[in-house]
Amino acid sequence: MGLHKDIWRVGIINSPMHTILERGSLEDMPVVWTPPMRRFCFRADPFGLWRDGKLHVFVEDYDYRVRVGSIDVFIYDSAFNLLEQRKALQTPWHLSYPYVFEAKGETWMLPEAHHSGRLTLYRSVRFPDQWEEAAVIPLGEDVAVDATPFFHDGLWWLFYTPAMRPPAPVGELHLAYAPTLLGPWTRHHANPVRLDSASTRPGGTPCVLHGKVVLPVQDCTYTYGGAIRPLTFDELTPERVRTHAGTPIQRPSSYAPYTKGMHTLAAVDDITLIDTKYTDLSARGIGLQAWREVKKLSRKILSQSC
Repeated sequence: MGLHKDIWRVGIINSPMHTILERGSLEDMPVVWTPPMRRFCFRADPFGLWRDGKLHVFVEDYDYRVRVGSIDVFIYDSAFNLLEQRKALQTPWHLSYPYVFEAKGETWMLPEAHHSGRLTLYRSVRFPDQWEEAAVIPLGEDVAVDATPFFHDGLWWLFYTPAMRPPAPVGELHLAYAPTLLGPWTRHHANPVRLDSASTRPGGTPCVLHGKVVLPVQDCTYTYGGAIRPLTFDELTPERVRTHAGTPIQRPSSYAPYTKGMHTLAAVDDITLIDTKYTDLSARGIGLQAWREVKKLSRKILSQSC
């Protein structure tokens, strides 16, 4: 993470995502923000579902002191008054991007968890805060980042970026498809179907606009999560994929200081969830980084002496 800390916050916009995509802007759209957090913590990657007249917003909850994210859920009434907050999912490894959706009469979550070395699909046991592992989605040697499922034209599609060490110089968009959510999954023969840093990493819920699948993607050209662009699939079949990227979604200056990026655009029926960031570079942040490096060195010395 370095000395600069990205601090994200999550907002609710009372407007459908297709309107935002067609306008290409969030100007003049009032936003309800989730409550503030203490220093060097953030919430990001919002996805949501309505249930019993209440909006459930699932987010990554992250503390730079711990550096292992977990999933929280915020529950709002229909007027966007916050009713309660709960821990929804926590594991020994980092979790983020809690993609929640409904299919086949069940509620599912596919969180980003590439540090676990696998892509795990969860099923709701008791909504919204009890989940069980339902399946591991096999993608060969690929470990998926920000995997995003979507049912279209009789197939389940999975959009994802493969985790790479060291990081690839440019981004890659990969696809897989399956006849059912539980598989069997086939990686697309044309992978990577798109190569660049401006429009390959998934960043929200796909939709169909004017008859074509549109996937929100992150523009990481100059900074991680610098903006969201719509990526349109002119063709999307097991045989052929053709795409083109639109311009970044404009953010209003009234979001200041959270104007340094946006990396999620998620539809929940007729509302849209977003996250935006500012970059924190402070003496306290530099001290936190130094403290972390000292701890790392101490652990190394201790392990060598045993």
